[in-house]
Amino acid sequence: MKKSKREKLKAAGWTVGSVQEFLGLSDADAALIEMKLSLSRSLRERRQRRGLSQVELAKRLRSSQSRVAKMEAGDPSVSMDLLVSSLLVLGAKPTDLSRTIRT
Repeated sequence: MKKSKREKLKAAGWTVGSVQEFLGLSDADAALIEMKLSLSRSLRERRQRRGLSQVELAKRLRSSQSRVAKMEAGDPSVSMDLLVSSLLVLGAKPTDLSRTIRT
């Protein structure tokens, strides 16, 4: 957020902070959420680079298109295990995964 916008909001009586502060997340919880979202983005990017639809990926994973959509959207019901195993099915290497969660 631009500094000028932040100052205008504060002047209007708004409290400005981070999502972590707003939700009361610990540093560990915030890091875990960021990792999961990075894996979700990576899954979508890797699927698209391979020219696969969500339906085609779902078939490879023996899952459904709606599940793939949830995985790519970072839905809380999706486990990190499922994200990691799906990335591996798409050809990701452990080094790719470590790069993904570092960013």
